[in-house]
Amino acid sequence: MVIDDPTVKAEVEAAFRAYEVALTTNDVATLEALFRDDPRTIRYGAGENLYGMDAIRAFRRARSPVGLERVLARTVITTYGRDFATAMTLFTRDNAPGKTGRQSQTWVRFPEGWRVVAAHVSLIAAD
Repeated sequence: MVIDDPTVKAEVEAAFRAYEVALTTNDVATLEALFRDDPRTIRYGAGENLYGMDAIRAFRRARSPVGLERVLARTVITTYGRDFATAMTLFTRDNAPGKTGRQSQTWVRFPEGWRVVAAHVSLIAAD
């Protein structure tokens, strides 16, 4: 297995960037498209546990578009083989002073492209 093949890593980095732009601009259609449309897809949020794409979709569509801007730090994307990757990052938001966000995503390549199959977001006290 090749870890961090440059071509595969570039593909996942591009998908991750597309996700980040969609998140901060509240592009719900793109956010939904980047998650695997499957009842086994899971997203644990800062205040919600979402099991299945239907729950994730409902959350995204109901979420306020205000205050989504954030600054990323220490992003680490690692690919394993040609079809599996993880993306980890820290983030801060002006509307959450004193808090550091943590985000992890598991990405899998499907025939339709790279999709998140599991994600976790949490907040901790800033260092």
